[in-house]
Amino acid sequence: MRYELADYEWVAIKPMLPNKPRGVPRVNDRRVLNGIFWVLRSGAPWRDLPDHFGPYTTCYNRFVRWRRAGVWGRIIDALAAATMPLSR
Repeated sequence: MRYELADYEWVAIKPMLPNKPRGVPRVNDRRVLNGIFWVLRSGAPWRDLPDHFGPYTTCYNRFVRWRRAGVWGRIIDALAAATMPLSR
């Protein structure tokens, strides 16, 4: 899908994300990231986020929390350094 992370991008980003050690299990990080990227690329409001990305409030809250924690800079750096595997 156009807005979803490729496997090699996810491998590069996953170590950059903060862990949640306890409490209620959170929505899958990759699913949330794909939802955040969908909103950023489409320009649509958060409320228009398709359901398969999870609750829009979860995606929005994670986006804001990661922005405050400086996670987005690390994600962008990891994506810039990630290379697509060569097909044989």
